[in-house]
Amino acid sequence: MGAGRVVVVTGAGRGLGRAHALAFAAEGARVVVNDLGVGLDGGPGGAGSPAEEVVAEIRAAGGEAVAHGGDIATARGAASLVEAALDAFGRLDALVNNAGFLRDRMLVNLGEEDWDAVLRVHLTGHFLPLRAAAAHWRAESRAGRRPVARVVNTTSGAGLLGSVGQGNYAAAKAGIVGLTLVASAELARYGVQVNAIAPAARTRMTERTFADLAAAPEDVSPLVVWLGSPASEGVTGRVFEAEAGRITVMEGWRAGPTADKGARWTPAEAGATARKLVERSSAPGAVYGAG
Repeated sequence: MGAGRVVVVTGAGRGLGRAHALAFAAEGARVVVNDLGVGLDGGPGGAGSPAEEVVAEIRAAGGEAVAHGGDIATARGAASLVEAALDAFGRLDALVNNAGFLRDRMLVNLGEEDWDAVLRVHLTGHFLPLRAAAAHWRAESRAGRRPVARVVNTTSGAGLLGSVGQGNYAAAKAGIVGLTLVASAELARYGVQVNAIAPAARTRMTERTFADLAAAPEDVSPLVVWLGSPASEGVTGRVFEAEAGRITVMEGWRAGPTADKGARWTPAEAGATARKLVERSSAPGAVYGAG
């Protein structure tokens, strides 16, 4: 399914990213393994390069891979990520945006630094590699070499429903959904499909918040490999939740009950009408950690 394709995976030194990189390589893809090697909170990650370790695993199994240790939340780092694929393998076919870390706090205790840091890595760290890859694919398309390109972004149930104590993370992950929808619409003309996954798996990032989560990262990767392949033709602008053996297409905001007076409401009228509409509507999903 991935034979001959070149795939970039960010945050691929551990957890989900590592599982994705290994799964793509097992299908014959050549992989650029990006990882900055930081700790769970974005601080120093200790000795050794997790990206190099994953590359060694892939090569030991007979695959092809190179490591990239740049900061993909910077324009230069994101550009060098695409350059690494082109320099090593001469092409780029798929981008899997996965890098991230946590700095959990309740809102009243959430500092600006922790807010900015999480949005920078998750949201900006999706946008900049996506922009760099999209510029390459647009140039290829305009040169008459229309790509069969794929982007898989990583959101979360926290971004879809909210998660107590994770206001920064939930906001970033919700932003990734919006970015996915816009990119899907804008890049289709260049042969690029863009989807997102909301994975549930036991990794460094989830084991503290969801201690009873038993699903393995490797359970999510088959869907990611398919979304990154030509076999997913026609599937774009979608969000999939993946946990163990379960795959769900998530359905986002769409118009529900409505009322139109044909003129301006008074506050009392607006309130009474809004209450009736809420009573007719479906209840939202429960916020993680609430109640």
